[in-house]
Amino acid sequence: MSDPPVTPDGRYIVVRGRLWRRSDPRLSDDDRARLVADLMTARRAVAAANRADDADARAAAREAVDAAKHGLGERGPVWWDDGAPDYNRHMARNTPYAVWFAGLAP
Repeated sequence: MSDPPVTPDGRYIVVRGRLWRRSDPRLSDDDRARLVADLMTARRAVAAANRADDADARAAAREAVDAAKHGLGERGPVWWDDGAPDYNRHMARNTPYAVWFAGLAP
């Protein structure tokens, strides 16, 4: 499995044609590792809550996922400071990255 393409400015990866915001590159390695571990733990908790059909546990686990993603910079305010808009979750072909995306090998 190859790594997904990264936009030229490093802000997004592209998965099935959709832009997904990358983690804040200013995070220290330790902070990034801690937040990724928190995210994986929270995702496992979501899966366990789904298997148990436990709505309260699912809600708490989803909040933990959201908190980790905010900490990583993948959600919430953008981590860049040049005023560029956020195209997270947009189809690449419908953004200023369209020409770059069209030029990628199929």
